[in-house]
Amino acid sequence: MARGSSGIVAGLTAAALAAVCFLAYQASANAPDSVAAPSAPASGATAAPPQKPKPSKDPLAVPEDSDTGARVVYGLKDRRVWIVDDTEKALRTFTVVPSSVSPLPGVYQVTSRSGSIKGSDGVLIEHVVRFANVGDVSVGFSAAQDGSMPTPDPTMKTGGVRMKRADGNALWTFATVGVKVVVVP
Repeated sequence: MARGSSGIVAGLTAAALAAVCFLAYQASANAPDSVAAPSAPASGATAAPPQKPKPSKDPLAVPEDSDTGARVVYGLKDRRVWIVDDTEKALRTFTVVPSSVSPLPGVYQVTSRSGSIKGSDGVLIEHVVRFANVGDVSVGFSAAQDGSMPTPDPTMKTGGVRMKRADGNALWTFATVGVKVVVVP
């Protein structure tokens, strides 16, 4: 009886293997081109090595196309500022609330500073660092004395790029008149 059982198991195994092979053939014959196996390269050609996934860029890293040397970098899309020393090291980076009027990407210089004034939106601000003019609007970094960072009214032409007070203090210390400010998209 043992010989009969092993014969049955061998027969069932062979039948199952044949069925799997038949189904695999049918699946490969009917597969769309997008999932079909690639053909062998033409004679003399070598297959390209598999692509390694690119390491994800550090979102806090200084933007690559932001000039060189000691500077303040203002990323319009990122809504972020980097304070960069002359060795290309980011001393500090922080988020900002952009003004309703933004300068075009380019290289600017700090033109003036004010310790404490009333902003064009009526808010008391401190550590104002101006670096560009867009029409009749002066654009600069500042911090609200009450610590607020509201989104500017889009119907008003304001040039204040707002930041937290601690970030404003750091920028004020670094960005003296003449320091380079690079605006990137």
